[in-house]
Amino acid sequence: MTPSQSGGAKRRKNREIDFSSAEAVQESIRQNDYIADKTLATTLFLAMKLEKPLFLEGEAGVGKTELAKVLATLLDTELIRLQCYEGLDSNSALYEWNYAKQLLHIKMEEGNKGDAKQIEKDIFSEEYLIERPLLRALVRSKEKPAVLLIDEIDRSDEEFEAFLLEILSDFQITIPEMGTIRAARNPVVVLTSNRTREIHDALKRRCLYLWVDYPTFEKEVEIVTTKVPDAPVKLAEQVCRFMGQARTMDFYKRPGVAETLDWAQALLALHKEELDADSVRETLGCILKYQDDIKRIEEDGIESMVATAHLSPEVEV
Repeated sequence: MTPSQSGGAKRRKNREIDFSSAEAVQESIRQNDYIADKTLATTLFLAMKLEKPLFLEGEAGVGKTELAKVLATLLDTELIRLQCYEGLDSNSALYEWNYAKQLLHIKMEEGNKGDAKQIEKDIFSEEYLIERPLLRALVRSKEKPAVLLIDEIDRSDEEFEAFLLEILSDFQITIPEMGTIRAARNPVVVLTSNRTREIHDALKRRCLYLWVDYPTFEKEVEIVTTKVPDAPVKLAEQVCRFMGQARTMDFYKRPGVAETLDWAQALLALHKEELDADSVRETLGCILKYQDDIKRIEEDGIESMVATAHLSPEVEV
């Protein structure tokens, strides 16, 4: 079925995922409106079968994070997200003690002349433990594996990357006051990176790696007609053809699929059925986020890009 034939047909969602083969995985995630090629489906199939973390690398906005969300929906399990950032440490990722609650308990027990050893035992129990994403993923994987999304690992420091390597090797955490907590079942781990820096080989070796590239024209049209079903197919094709041209330009930040979908929805809200130069100028903020990039595309000629976007597949070279 071509993108034009698929149109805006809505798909049945929340269907149980089939891991019997890569083809079955591809169809299952497609049923949840995620358009995946055979390579991605095969890598996901192997990651589940081999119980290995999945490392997705690529430009921002190409669907890496969305895949983890879809996977959690299909597995009918909790999605636990660890958003990485510079300065992220083990306390923020693992656990913290609720110091305010502990202090209140100590004061209350001291007033009642409670036993010091019993007080210490009480305040270092699960009741006073604040689960952060990594610990939560282990604890919540008792009945079924949770999906642990470690998003934008490249934004974290190398020290945290080394710490994470240890966690992913054993799927266990030692809390000095309580002992070692192991996952009854290993969570499904998805790591993403926008490649703002290189990730150490030791971490990559523990994962199945996949580079997620910008989609082909046909695939992106199918994504738009799936995610924005009310958009006319002609408009979807013109938008995707325009975006394909934009990604060849020397931008500070090239637009991803997320921007394509935002733009298609914006044009639909403006009741546009096809691209024109004025509507492009008015909505450039949907696809470009830096003023220098906006100036560059205006200087290169929006009219000519719109004209190319209007070409039918038969006319394109």
